[in-house]
Amino acid sequence: MTTEELQQQSVYQLIGGDTQLRELVDRFYDLMEFESEFGTIRALHPASLDGSRDKFYWFLSGWMGGPDLFIERFGHPRLRARHLPYAIGSIERDQWLRCMALAMQDVGVEQGLQERLMQSFYQTADWMRNKPD
Repeated sequence: MTTEELQQQSVYQLIGGDTQLRELVDRFYDLMEFESEFGTIRALHPASLDGSRDKFYWFLSGWMGGPDLFIERFGHPRLRARHLPYAIGSIERDQWLRCMALAMQDVGVEQGLQERLMQSFYQTADWMRNKPD
């Protein structure tokens, strides 16, 4: 595949579409649920992660250039506003990023795409911080 063809594909397509995106989200939340190193971010979530899994999947679908499933259900994501009730600092940001990095590795996201996504995820996660360190 040429560089031009890769640039024309959405991240949603590059990651493998619906099935692979759902696999990524499920792996992300499985890691959060079962790995103690993610205990701080796990504590910010409800007892059941089912709703969080769905909302994150719906959000990422549109964010990656696929169907706007979140917007269809809830309107504009307003990420920062939706996360303001939760204390998010550097520790939470870094746990979230580590969890996502491991999830992408575990489901086999191509290395170059992982790097591209981690840059975007870092910018967003850093912007979400709302408490001093």
